[in-house]
Amino acid sequence: MSKILKLSKVEDHIIRLRNQNVIIDSDVAALYGVETKRVNEAVKNNPDKFPQGKGYIFELDSEELTNLRSKFSTANISPMSRTAPKAFTEKGLYMLATILKSDVATATTLEIIETFAKLRELTRTVAEIAETQDKATQKSLMQKSGELFADLMDNNLEVTGSETTVEINLAMMKIKHTVKKEKKK
Repeated sequence: MSKILKLSKVEDHIIRLRNQNVIIDSDVAALYGVETKRVNEAVKNNPDKFPQGKGYIFELDSEELTNLRSKFSTANISPMSRTAPKAFTEKGLYMLATILKSDVATATTLEIIETFAKLRELTRTVAEIAETQDKATQKSLMQKSGELFADLMDNNLEVTGSETTVEINLAMMKIKHTVKKEKKK
């Protein structure tokens, strides 16, 4: 494979719509190295793989589209498009992967799967930190979440150490976790 896709590249395209992490069709196309119309043709030609109302894919409404354009100046959405953009959920991306066949598509799919898995794991780890009272367990979970976050943000850096501090301020607890990174040699 000539081009290796990085986790952080995928993560840059994940947005939150309708309480779900999604990637817009134009961003999916950019990640896969194809035109947006090719992604949408794959969906149109394989309706059995994207059942309506089952959480695989949805079309953005006009309010979502307006908000997306105003919040994300880098949104890869053509104003000339005659159709509303589609948002692929994790399940929709998995199904799309069964249709698109190329080395780039395979590599991209693997990175998308890894990114979504790390996001889920990070979410679970952060929730566990809030639920546990044991300081040693909290510290371990904070280190794990820091490493996951570092993986999501930049694959070219490696964790060289971490530091956890706990501050108690008048019955309110503040937890700070710092991950130290440096360029891989």
